[in-house]
Parts: sequence; structure tokens; C-alpha cells
Amino acid sequence: MANPMRGEVAVVLDGQTHVARLTLGALALLEAQLAEDSLADLVRRLEEGRFASGDIVAVLVAGLQGGGWQGTADDLLDQQIEGGPLAGARAAAQLIALAFRDVA
Repeated sequence: MANPMRGEVAVVLDGQTHVARLTLGALALLEAQLAEDSLADLVRRLEEGRFASGDIVAVLVAGLQGGGWQGTADDLLDQQIEGGPLAGARAAAQLIALAFRDVA
């Protein structure tokens, strides 16, 4: 079960629930893959709505890998996300929001 206090989001792929989480390593890979100079630039870009479906896939893959999933972007594209593309976009948004929330 996903624990939002740990930054975790549940993502169901082909009927199997996976825990996704943006670890520091996952964020570093995501930052490089999306060609941003900093995590702040990445967050700003996503908040401004300047993202494409490939960006959503990249966030999901980074989160899933951060949660221990061994797949790649190609693997994700071959799987059905429960709830469809909108659920995938929501999960990606939740991952970003949880990774950068203020926990003070």
C-alpha cells in the first residue's frame, strides 16, 4: 500500500499495484532526461503546464523505478494503466507534488 507521507503513489499496471516514489536518484535521472538545469526549473515547467505526454511517462517511470520497479519507458508503454491516461497524468502530478511538499 502506498504511503503518501513517504511520497508514495499507487500505480496499477496491467492489474498489478506498484508503489511509485520520486527518490533523489529518480529525481536526478528525471532532471537529466527532461533536460532541465535544476529541480526548481523542472517543477516550474510542470506547474506552468509546459509538459507533454512523454514528460508524464518520464515522471511515472522515474517514480516507479524509485519504488523498485525494474521496467523502462518502453515497458510502461506496453502496459495498461488502470484508469487510463488521465490516471497516469494524475499519478505523475501527485508524485511531483509529494516530492516537493513542505513537510515542516
